Amino acid sequence: MTANALLPTLQDIEAAAQVVYREFGPTPQYRWGQLSSLLGATCWVKHENHTPVGAFKIRGGLTYFDQLAQRGAMPSEVVGATRGNHGQSVGWAARAHGVPCTIVVPHGNSVEKNAAMRALGVNLIEHGTDFQESREFAIQLAQDRGAHMVPSFHPDLLRGVATYWWELLKAAPELDVIYVPIGQGSGACSAVAAKRALGHSARIVGVVSAHATTYADSFAAGKVVEAPVTTQLADGMACRVADPEALEILMGAIDHLVQVTDTEVAQAMRDIFACTHNVAEGAGAASFAAATQERASLQGQTVGITLCGGNVDSTVFARVLQG
Repeated sequence: MTANALLPTLQDIEAAAQVVYREFGPTPQYRWGQLSSLLGATCWVKHENHTPVGAFKIRGGLTYFDQLAQRGAMPSEVVGATRGNHGQSVGWAARAHGVPCTIVVPHGNSVEKNAAMRALGVNLIEHGTDFQESREFAIQLAQDRGAHMVPSFHPDLLRGVATYWWELLKAAPELDVIYVPIGQGSGACSAVAAKRALGHSARIVGVVSAHATTYADSFAAGKVVEAPVTTQLADGMACRVADPEALEILMGAIDHLVQVTDTEVAQAMRDIFACTHNVAEGAGAASFAAATQERASLQGQTVGITLCGGNVDSTVFARVLQG
């Protein structure tokens, strides 16, 4: 099976939407005038900061657990690793199905994301210096406990995440280009799936942190290349090792990659707040940062960005707003 065979079909996405909508309705997408003025292009924003956990990941958790239930394979315990939003997704879905959930985060992780996970009933463990170390520890922990390890990239996650791109592309069929942040790859691959399912013509531009370049380096090499993570702001993109299946899908599907610095992300967070009064976390502002970087080539086009998460610590956001 090729990696592209992992992508959900239109039928899969439509069925996944019904699972997601049991918990919350479609999130809004708005055409924001001031952001459009900054870009010199019509700018649509998909507001995944308006889900019940403030990020798009919840969609994947809901469909992942739904598929376990449909297969009669619901585990007695689940384990996962995260920088925050995936952990909230797994915690929400595990609580809904009455399954105990342990999530591993690196030391120094977002205080408020940690608190949000604990509020969902998650048993939180801090281990490692980055996501990759937390992930490796979580995998071993799941093996030792006989628990089910919920991965960060999986077809059953993709079918749920794809519903948000499906919503946007249906609502704004005139989009010329969409900018998609890449962390572990589920968001970007789901954008590819939704585009193909709907036969949409929009170009997909991948966005990575300039301080976490595994996907950029892996694209250049044609294989997975590990790269250090030094971003202080875009924790949702702080991936040290690209997922090989996600890489295979994206290499054949996206137009090009843009690298954004923490400085550019911070400016995008300020712009989004000033122009829309929505709070964007680092990864949530990355797509607008990339569009801003490329605005000279976007004049007169219709651009889609994703405010894919708004879960930034209050103290961090206050510093960003102060410049």
